[in-house]
Amino acid sequence: MAGTPDNTPLDPAAEASPSAAATSPTTSDPLLDPPSAATSPEMVRCALTGELIRADEAYWAPPLITFEMLIGTIFKTLFTAPNNLKTILFSVDDDVPYAPHVRKELAKRRTREQLKLLALLLVILAVMIGILILVSGNVTL
Repeated sequence: MAGTPDNTPLDPAAEASPSAAATSPTTSDPLLDPPSAATSPEMVRCALTGELIRADEAYWAPPLITFEMLIGTIFKTLFTAPNNLKTILFSVDDDVPYAPHVRKELAKRRTREQLKLLALLLVILAVMIGILILVSGNVTL
């Protein structure tokens, strides 16, 4: 039976009869009641590692969108619902929680994904310039 630190029972009636404790009204003693949602810390899952962290300790940032996810979403939307492409590309996503210790890793991954996108854009630009030069016929080899 649970009791106080000196092992005296909290409710003498509950010790005498277990069924009486089940039928007796609950007290509003904050020491006996379970913590409410207002007093207990909210736990969230890190979007990168999946570990549980407290919401007040989390680093909140936009979700990590990989190069593959971006290209896949663009092409899927182009072929299924091209009118939604503007909404998908320019909408602002809600922030998601990250564990504070993965902040540097998140920054490295974001930089890597941005470099992939930049490289793709440069390749597309080079191909377009090459096509323009070939079409114009001003190149002498």
